[in-house]
Amino acid sequence: MIVDEVQELIGHTPMFQFDATRFGGQKGSTIYAKLEYLNPGGSVKDRLGQHLLTNALQRGEINTATTIIEPTAGNTGIGIALAGVKEGIKTLFVVPEKFSLEKQQLMKALGAEIVHTPTAKGISGAINKAKQLATEIPNSYLPLQFENAENPKAYYNTLGPEIFNELSGQITSFVAGIGSGGTFAGVTAYLREQKPTIRAIGVEPEGSILNGGAAHGHEIEGIGVEFIPTFFENISIDNIYTIRDEEGFYFARLLAQNFGLLVGSSSGAAFAAAIKESQFLPENSTIVTIFPDSGERYLSKNIYG
Repeated sequence: MIVDEVQELIGHTPMFQFDATRFGGQKGSTIYAKLEYLNPGGSVKDRLGQHLLTNALQRGEINTATTIIEPTAGNTGIGIALAGVKEGIKTLFVVPEKFSLEKQQLMKALGAEIVHTPTAKGISGAINKAKQLATEIPNSYLPLQFENAENPKAYYNTLGPEIFNELSGQITSFVAGIGSGGTFAGVTAYLREQKPTIRAIGVEPEGSILNGGAAHGHEIEGIGVEFIPTFFENISIDNIYTIRDEEGFYFARLLAQNFGLLVGSSSGAAFAAAIKESQFLPENSTIVTIFPDSGERYLSKNIYG
């Protein structure tokens, strides 16, 4: 393959196949993981960044003089900045202090400016700060991934069809981490339109509120919510697995050491949940999950220590 724009490399990532019985799953069951960390910006959010900027340009909402402002844990920022490189669009990201240094360095490498907010205020604090900056900076634009309807559409149009076609529709359960909720909602909507019996299984870390627990800090990055995602209004979720930090990191290390998959802790959490789901389902089931990003951006968090 020869390309002249890095954006051409976004999507069509490979699937990795696991024998679920190796991890206690039912006989004949298989776990498939979509390796989204192999996107050029290193995460599933490359799809979102490209979709958001392309649509905003087509609608005339932004131009080359616009400053894009977005609250982010990092991956969406990297995805937006990567898309912005082609157009020369300035980007500014509001990031809670706790998130990994590597992701912030990658955003800066792509030309972005970083504004920090206190860890204690979480992503809600970053959202409020981004909205404030948008009132102060002329010709600025807020994609606001947490409430932008284009977020799930990015995955409905790309990731959902890829998963369904690659497995010829033979899917029992779709298992994915929930952060903004866009990936989960978009893929679930597409898969359910093709095959309504597919189970939709969410994954969150302890400290996220989807299973009714109290909100608090956690080390698994990229997933977990402080409020119910807007995109869940029309999505029926069959189950949500809450994964401890230790479990997510354990499986991230296992995936590296046993399979050579250098993925982040949210991938470890997704794999842990996929294993639990494979143990619940009948024989010969097919579980598909997503490995959203790479572990290299969490080395300062001692992910493989």
